[in-house]
Amino acid sequence: MKETTVSIGGREVRMRASALIPRMYRHTFNRDLLVDMHRVDEAMSKAVTKGMTKAEADAARVAAIDLEVFENLAWCMIRHAGEDIPADPDEWLATLDPLEIFNILPQVMDLWAANNLTTAKPAKK
Repeated sequence: MKETTVSIGGREVRMRASALIPRMYRHTFNRDLLVDMHRVDEAMSKAVTKGMTKAEADAARVAAIDLEVFENLAWCMIRHAGEDIPADPDEWLATLDPLEIFNILPQVMDLWAANNLTTAKPAKK
């Protein structure tokens, strides 16, 4: 289980990632988080082409992002940490400025990636 603190909606909130997050996501949104994240990753990879500068590649990745997936994932992580936010994701989003989720996207991605790292040693080399 991994945890971090982010500033959103004018306050510091904790976000937690564990094996529960995909289940919370599925039960709340009737979607598979792993499939959604794979789709986002593919779209971001395809958006970048040879010859792009770093700035162009970063802009292309941002344009390919499905922000709804990250809004939903952030809500799950914040609820999982026990923070006092509305039980309805839409009610929670209505309390935020439009770009606040976008601003915490790097922390959401870092927490998700850190939670998915394995500590098991492969049986075969």
